[in-house]
Amino acid sequence: MRFLRRSLIGLFLTCATLALLAGAGYKIYSAFEARRAAEATPPQARERQFAVNVTEVTPTRLVPELTSYGQVAARRSLELRAPASGRIVDLTEGFEDGGAVRAGDVILRIDPTEADAALRVAEADLLEAQAELRDAERAREIAADDLTAARAQLDLRKAALDRQQNLFDRGVGSASSVEDAALAHAAAGQSVLSKRQALANAETAVDSGKTAVLRAGIDRDEAERTLSDMTVSAAFDGVLSDVSGALGTLLSNNEQVAVLIDPSELEVAFRISTEQYARLVLDRGALPRMQVRVTLDVAGLDLTATGEVVRESAAVEAGQSGRTLYARLDGATGFRPGDFVTVRLEEPPLSGVALVPATALGANGTVLVVTEMSRLEEVPVELLRRQGDDVIIRASGLAGRQIVSERSPLLGAGIRVKVNNLSAAAATDGPSTVALSAERRAALLEFVNTNNRMPEEARARIREQLAADEVPADLVERLESRMGS
Repeated sequence: MRFLRRSLIGLFLTCATLALLAGAGYKIYSAFEARRAAEATPPQARERQFAVNVTEVTPTRLVPELTSYGQVAARRSLELRAPASGRIVDLTEGFEDGGAVRAGDVILRIDPTEADAALRVAEADLLEAQAELRDAERAREIAADDLTAARAQLDLRKAALDRQQNLFDRGVGSASSVEDAALAHAAAGQSVLSKRQALANAETAVDSGKTAVLRAGIDRDEAERTLSDMTVSAAFDGVLSDVSGALGTLLSNNEQVAVLIDPSELEVAFRISTEQYARLVLDRGALPRMQVRVTLDVAGLDLTATGEVVRESAAVEAGQSGRTLYARLDGATGFRPGDFVTVRLEEPPLSGVALVPATALGANGTVLVVTEMSRLEEVPVELLRRQGDDVIIRASGLAGRQIVSERSPLLGAGIRVKVNNLSAAAATDGPSTVALSAERRAALLEFVNTNNRMPEEARARIREQLAADEVPADLVERLESRMGS
């Protein structure tokens, strides 16, 4: 009996040991299975978040600036040409490109020998014509006296004829005496007619003499002008350009020797598009006098001058478009005709607009706005002007909102973003706590409750924070970044 009892006790202990070993093996197997199942579970995907730079839209009143390019030209220039062929006998010291001269300075002299001889010949011709005129006038006076004497003789012959006719009527005279008196009277009348013709010829000679004197005077004046033109002088203060010739050079008639330019009287001609021109004249009826700013880039140092638009082109050149405007420059120190410059013109002001980077505007005329949930929203805008690297848009409906300043093909509506620039981030993130809607709060609580990898203490603390009216913004952002939606 004792043996049987011990055997049963031994069997019991063996069964208990086996049961414990089996329980331990099952625990180990369950632990390995749980670990393998946890490792086999794919990680939850996180939504990709892009960093962007933003710009706050602030409506304001702007004066658009129209930029164009033009060329500087001289408003006052004078071509210096040789009035006649001849040899240069005298030159001023400043006869060179860029040489400065003052009004009245003698620039060059051409050999005046031939011009002086021509002047003396013209003066002699004038004296001869004047002498011929005096002779003609004296001949006219003599012809007038002859006519007076002939008329007096005619009167005497008429009186003699009347006396003989009276004697013949009384029977005292004879018919032959009357006939002789009549013949004498007729001869006196013929003499008067001849004297009148001589007087007319004398008056014609006087008129011809006056014409000859006038022509001789014109020739003399022209010879004096030619002689005076042999000395080329500066008509105004300026500088010389396109200088050609030297002392002793033989010039031909009307040959250009230099161009005198007034550097203080400059203008710039620049072209704008027809659309830009229409904006300038809209509601004005004509091109207004507007201020311009002209810039010349000289090795990194900008020369700047101001001016005023004074006129526009009368016609559009063949093969061209737009309009050519001309602006008179004031105080254009350092500028020279021919300079290629940048012209900036102020347009009429615009109200309720915003100046944003050109990279913020898409090809479809929209901008990307950052919403309160840090997602992008595509909003159409009205483009008003392009101004360098910026654009002017109508700010209605965008006041105070943040837009992406640098768009890329990766960005679009609904994409979650993170503001990169700190100033914009502060404006976008807003306060440290946010109020959640019922749907958003329920989605966050469901994600916390179903997350098995989150410790229970952390889960309880997060539930408590989500139950409050105001939830920390960084907590909401962290949870939503892990939700994958």
